[in-house]
Amino acid sequence: MSAPQNLRATGDRIEQLVEELRATAEPRTCARAEELLRLVTELYGAGLARVVELAAASAPSLVDVLVADDLVASLLLVHGLHPESLAQRVEVALAKVRPLLSSHGGDVELLDLDEAAGAVRLRLLGSCDGCPSSAVTLQSAVERAILEAAPEIVCIDVDEPARPVPGVPVLLGTKPVYEECPSEMVSR
Repeated sequence: MSAPQNLRATGDRIEQLVEELRATAEPRTCARAEELLRLVTELYGAGLARVVELAAASAPSLVDVLVADDLVASLLLVHGLHPESLAQRVEVALAKVRPLLSSHGGDVELLDLDEAAGAVRLRLLGSCDGCPSSAVTLQSAVERAILEAAPEIVCIDVDEPARPVPGVPVLLGTKPVYEECPSEMVSR
């Protein structure tokens, strides 16, 4: 069996070949190739659905084993067969990184999830909130965990509150635009 990296490369190669066909083949040939790919995908998806159905009926714990396997889980996602919702998978991913964040005095909170947009909004808490290395922490741990559990997520946004400097009053507003310098600002 191929290693996961080789399978990712295989998926990338399939996409590359389809794009090359679209760019170079005559439309009729391209349409046939795309139909062939779609039909093979549907056939294998139906077979995978049947495997999951049989496993759920005969050995429910086997479904958990299938879901825990990265390759099988990704195929379940592609075919809309994954038994866990997107929200559940994101929460499980965050639970996996919480011990790391906790060891640095931090945590992460899921604020919002937009399935249609493939987006999540998070807030880093504790020492992670506002920490200069929080971006690195987010990218290296939280983002990786989310993308592994939910590859359909395409946007991870971190909600960061504005931080006023202690002792310095700050009033935020829009900067006025003048065509001429106001009279009280003109030096005499």
